[in-house]
Amino acid sequence: MDEKVTNVEPMFDDHGFDEGYNIDSLEDIVMIEFWNIRDEDVCHFHFSDADIAFEFYNRYTRTRGFIAWKNRTRKSHAGVLKLKNFVCHREGFRSQNNNDIGNFKKKPTPETRCGCSAMMEIRLDGPSGRWFISYFFYEHSHPLLDPRLTGLLRGHRFMSEADIGHMINMKKGGISVGQIYQALANQAALKYLQDRAINDLSLYFNHHVDADGTLRNLFWCDGLSRADYSLFGDVLAFDATYKRNKYMCPLVVFSGVNYHNQMISFAAALICDKEKNTYRWLLQQMKVAMNGKAPVSVITDGDLSMKFTIEKEFPNAHHRLCAWHLIRNATSNIGKPHFTSMFKKCMLGNYEIDIFRQKWFEMVEGFGVENKSWVLDMYKKRHSWATAHIRGKFFAGFRTTSRCEGLNSIIAKYVNSRYNLVEFIQHFNRCVDHIQWKEVQADHASVNGRPSMQMCFQQLERSAANVCTLSIFYMFQPILVRAASMKFASWCMKI
Repeated sequence: MDEKVTNVEPMFDDHGFDEGYNIDSLEDIVMIEFWNIRDEDVCHFHFSDADIAFEFYNRYTRTRGFIAWKNRTRKSHAGVLKLKNFVCHREGFRSQNNNDIGNFKKKPTPETRCGCSAMMEIRLDGPSGRWFISYFFYEHSHPLLDPRLTGLLRGHRFMSEADIGHMINMKKGGISVGQIYQALANQAALKYLQDRAINDLSLYFNHHVDADGTLRNLFWCDGLSRADYSLFGDVLAFDATYKRNKYMCPLVVFSGVNYHNQMISFAAALICDKEKNTYRWLLQQMKVAMNGKAPVSVITDGDLSMKFTIEKEFPNAHHRLCAWHLIRNATSNIGKPHFTSMFKKCMLGNYEIDIFRQKWFEMVEGFGVENKSWVLDMYKKRHSWATAHIRGKFFAGFRTTSRCEGLNSIIAKYVNSRYNLVEFIQHFNRCVDHIQWKEVQADHASVNGRPSMQMCFQQLERSAANVCTLSIFYMFQPILVRAASMKFASWCMKI
C-alpha cells in the first residue's frame, strides 16, 4: 500500500553522482558482471528510474541466492513517487493457520518466510531527477540458495525472446503446447550434446572392438555422474536386463541412490553379450572412470557372469542378491505359495543367525524340499540374501533391483527400438539430464522449504530436520514421532 507524505528530503544536498555507476537502461545492466560486484559497492549505483533500479537489484539477487520483492513506496501530495523499498523474498512471517478444523485436515505448507531484513531502499533526488540507493542491508537471516538453484524461484523464471518467438510461430502452425515444450527441450538437449565434449572436460568414454573393427562394447559417463559416484558410490546397483535399441544390445546401467532417496545414474554401457569377459571389461572401465573407487555393496539380479566379475574386480564389496528375483525363483522352483511366503519371512526377517537357521530347517523339512537343488544352492548363498547374515552391511535401503527397473521405466520415455546407436546415446543422455534435474529440484526443496513439525518436542524434531534432507526427514519423522510418543507414555506412567 502506498504511503503519502508531505515532504521527502534527499539524503544529501550534493550527491556527486559518479558516471561510472550510472545505470540508464537494460543494456547497461546486461554489461554488469554481478559476480564481481562486492556487496558494499552496490550502494554507489544510481538509476534513471525506479523500474531500472528494481531490474538491477533482481539480477543482483540471482547471483546471491534469493529474489527481490517490491515492498513499501512513498509519494508526495502531488502523487510523485519519492521512495521505494525492495526486500528479500523471505522477508516477513507466514501467518499461523489452524490446520485442523473439525474433520478437515489441511496439508501443512512449508514455512518459507523467516523475517529476513535484507533490503535495498531507493530515493528520488529532486535536482538531478535520478534515483540513488539511500539504504542497503545485505545480511540475511536464512541460508542463501546455491546460485544454480535460483532459476527455480518464481522471480527468476524466464524464457529468452528467441524461444518465445519460436513458440508463438509453432502454436500458429497448430502444434500443441505440450509438443512445443518437448521440441524446445529436444533442441536444448541436442545443442548440449554438440558441445558436450568441449564443455564437459570430465566426460569419460571408452569402447571395445573385435578383430574386424566392429564395435562390441561402449561405456560412457559424464562429469556430473562421476561426481555423484564420488559421493554416493558406496552402493552400486548393476542391472543388464534392458534392451531398447535398434541392434537389441543389452543396456547396462550402473545406478545408486542419493541423499534424497532418488535413483541416480552413475554410468551406462551398450554391450554385445552377457559373457564374463564383457562384464569384466565394463567393471574395469568403471574403476578407471571413477578413479579406482570400489563400492562397499553391490546389488544384482543373481546373474552368474555378474557374480564372477564382481568377485574378481570388487573383491571387498559385499554382493547382495535381489529379493524380488529370489521370491520369483522360489515360486517357479518349488511351486508352493505357502513355501514362498515362509521363504520371504526367512529372507527379510530380522533374526539372529541361530533363529534363522532353526526357521530355515523347519521350513525345509515341513515342505519336504530338503533335497531340492535350488534349496541347497540358496542355503549356500545365504550370506548374499538373508537379513540375518547381512546385518551391519550398508545397502542404502536397497533390497531389490526393482528400483533399477523403475529407472528403466524412465529411460523408456526417452528411447525406443527405432533409434540407431548415435540416436540412442543422445536420447539416453537426455534421460540422465532429466534425472540430474530432479536432483537439483530436490536440493531446492530441501534448502528453501521447512517441514511441518508434528511433535511437542519441536527442538528435537527441528534438529533432525536440519541434519537430513527433506525427503529423508519425511521418511524418518514417523519413527521419531513414535519413539517420542513411547517415551512420553513411559514418563507419564512413572508419574
